[in-house]
Amino acid sequence: MAEKVFRAALDEAGLAETVTVTSAGTGGWHTGEPMDERAAEVLRAHGYDASHVARQVDSTVLSANVLVALDAGHRRALRDSVPEPDRVVLLRSFDPDSPDDAEVPDPYYGGPDGFAEVLRMIEAAVPGLLERVRKEL
Repeated sequence: MAEKVFRAALDEAGLAETVTVTSAGTGGWHTGEPMDERAAEVLRAHGYDASHVARQVDSTVLSANVLVALDAGHRRALRDSVPEPDRVVLLRSFDPDSPDDAEVPDPYYGGPDGFAEVLRMIEAAVPGLLERVRKEL
């Protein structure tokens, strides 16, 4: 979901052709599968693209300038995989109204309201992430 929201923000900012964005899991459990239909439904309802095929983190992903994790477990796994752990940040760290070390919870085992709440958290953080990317260009 975060990838789709950030891609839309990049497109709106005229940076879609300049910035590469990808989404990958730290484990291979869902590799090759589409996104959860509940996530896709929430994204489509808010005007976002919902096409997606899951992939696992690889060397291409790890070479990114910024690695954005949604929770502390993912952040830890990514930091353990790169020589510059400061490149790994929590998405909600870009939301000025979030508490320190705030995470985006995994709504997978909950109901559809969890996916809507996750979308709200992502949308609140994306402007700050976009500003960071602008500064690095």
